[in-house]
Amino acid sequence: MTKTVTYSPSFTLVPTYECFNRCSYCNFRQDYGAAWITPEETYKILKPLVGTGVIEILVLSGEVHPQDSRRRAWFEMLLETCTTVLSLGFLPHTNAGILTYSEMQALAQVNCSMGLMLEQMTLLDVHKHAPSKIPELREQQLHWAGALRIPFTTGVLVGIGERLEDTLQTLEIIQAAHQKYGHIQEVILQPHQPGSQQVWAGKPFQEKDLVDLVYLARALLSSEIALQIPPNLVRDLVPFLEAGATDLGGIGSVDVVNPNYDHPLPHHLTEQLRTKQWELIPRLPVYPQHYAWVKPRVQPALQKWLKNPIIFGRSFEENRENCLPQWTEPSQ
Repeated sequence: MTKTVTYSPSFTLVPTYECFNRCSYCNFRQDYGAAWITPEETYKILKPLVGTGVIEILVLSGEVHPQDSRRRAWFEMLLETCTTVLSLGFLPHTNAGILTYSEMQALAQVNCSMGLMLEQMTLLDVHKHAPSKIPELREQQLHWAGALRIPFTTGVLVGIGERLEDTLQTLEIIQAAHQKYGHIQEVILQPHQPGSQQVWAGKPFQEKDLVDLVYLARALLSSEIALQIPPNLVRDLVPFLEAGATDLGGIGSVDVVNPNYDHPLPHHLTEQLRTKQWELIPRLPVYPQHYAWVKPRVQPALQKWLKNPIIFGRSFEENRENCLPQWTEPSQ
């Protein structure tokens, strides 16, 4: 019998790489003064993607300090970006770090779902120059999202100096929040893989240990929570799927968080998984149990995609003509 694993046809838009955190494993951030995107640039980047099969626009931003005089302008940029994404018919999913309650509430009006990695609910040396990685702050974000009925994605980052019990505690905190609010739609199990921009000399997280973690996470978390494994950060997906992973996350042209590790092309993944009796199928960035939670401004775009045959009735392989231009093989 063929089993299924999902992914989101996605494109990542970065409003700014500027970030006041200095996580020592980071391959994403830039210093103060990095460019901020304009609505005109957002439109210019995204307009060519209309009709290509892209559904999700992951709005992934560096953070401006809450006490920075530019914080309001930064947040308005995020709102404008998501509004432009919606105007083109895509579904926005924003991860912009720590937000105030009112900021989170406002962003929820123009997003179908949102996200924030807990990473680890233990103070680690790699976060000593990252004020927004204080565990209590991130746990608070999880509860605010639940109180606001925001379909939410979170996860753990492993291989950054934590102990196994730290990771299990983090998963237990996620589960407790979900039991209270029912808002966690997926949990990412992300292994550290060294990148060329990081200053920390950490080694790759062992793949066998990650498979074991999938088994543990599946036992700890509610069955309706999807377990996600990034397909560009592991060598062989099948052991993870057999252990209980159900999703491969957003797949687009570039992984901006791990730029040294290219995303596999979806049709290559389809072919590889089919030989092991797994079928790769696309999904929306919000899961079915949370469709009704999506706010009124986003519902028209959601309803449009719910009627699209790329999601219902046909697999990705039967819609290969809808592939992103960036997913074609590079010329030699």
